Amino acid sequence: MTDRPARRVAGFGTTIFTEMSALALQHSAVNLGQGFPDFAGPAFVKQAAADAIAADLNQYAPMAGTPRLRRAVAEQWRREHGREIDWLSEVSVTSGATEALCDAALAFLDPGDRAIVFEPAYDAYVPDITMAGAQPIVVQLYPPTKGEELTTNEQRNLSASVIRSSSAWHFDPAELRAAFEQRPRLILLNTPHNPTGKVYTRAELELIAGLCQEFDVLAITDEVYDRLVYDGTAHVPLATLPGMWERTLTLNSVGKTFSVTGWKIGWAVGPAALNTALRQAHQWVTFATATPFQEAAGAAIELSAANGYYGQMRAEYAERRALLRSILEAAGLPTLPAEGSYFISADIGVLGYTDDRAFCRWLTTEIGVAAIPTSAFYSDPATATPLARFCFAKKLETLHAAGERLARLRTAGA
Repeated sequence: MTDRPARRVAGFGTTIFTEMSALALQHSAVNLGQGFPDFAGPAFVKQAAADAIAADLNQYAPMAGTPRLRRAVAEQWRREHGREIDWLSEVSVTSGATEALCDAALAFLDPGDRAIVFEPAYDAYVPDITMAGAQPIVVQLYPPTKGEELTTNEQRNLSASVIRSSSAWHFDPAELRAAFEQRPRLILLNTPHNPTGKVYTRAELELIAGLCQEFDVLAITDEVYDRLVYDGTAHVPLATLPGMWERTLTLNSVGKTFSVTGWKIGWAVGPAALNTALRQAHQWVTFATATPFQEAAGAAIELSAANGYYGQMRAEYAERRALLRSILEAAGLPTLPAEGSYFISADIGVLGYTDDRAFCRWLTTEIGVAAIPTSAFYSDPATATPLARFCFAKKLETLHAAGERLARLRTAGA
């Protein structure tokens, strides 16, 4: 038939974010599902965009990105990580980190290649791998379990400094090694992690780095939540570990950090050879992204180095995180640890639900609060623990409004 889609996209349905947001709108629910702020970005960032538009910076940007933004990213790496970056060859601007992920899959994966993904995973990862004609190798992240003991394989493969507490999301090092033994071309790593809020420890990253070097594997790291870490947790870019700069592309964006997700300004940082390959895909996907927003993103990074914005933002998010956690716990939904990002997962099993999609639809239509079922972040939903992911990138009044509705869970007979 003439309207038959290509096999690479035939199995893709509507994203869970589109589905749940539409359901929330239909039922006038408080939307704590899709991960975007319901508050304005900082005034100095918006003013920078207005200034760029007023200055007539409205035509195509250079394919690799505007000089101001690339210089700002390079300077930030020098300042924060002690790495001298060549902004001309080692920074590439894309239409959000999501485009950079797709570009990377197209640039480095041939049909038949394999790529490692930790699940649950941001829902673009496996489709990007699939559209490149490659195959995902899934490594599970396991939710915390009270009283959990290390398996024999973990004891053998995990150094004492890595041994987790029972309150952390974790992977089995033996399962990760087995994935590397399948000779993948690359590994996709997201830290801080969506949807779990996990921040990979330095010891975990050292384990991953060692395997990448042992098996000659590239690393594509999605670090868009790098500023959103809590409780003294430290974010460590994989590329800063010994031996990893040469084989890592680090992806980031302004959307999460500056609450301007609609601008879609992202970038990749890494060695020139990897950036060259990424650009070869990027030039045919979008070629360039919005010029005034690139200029504003560069200004945002420059100004935030001195105006205290990052610390203020983190404090405000920590307050929202604490509020949402208390709301969920008070509603009878035990929460899981979230060291980073702007999401908290809640255990819905205590309400008798084993189907998280059914729960999230019921929560939206009957209680009036939208969340995202964690099974949507698995290639095989049957392997998922039934959880609901809630976003706290919302005004305090939005979270309080959700709390008033969620209080009904105590009497809703769920």
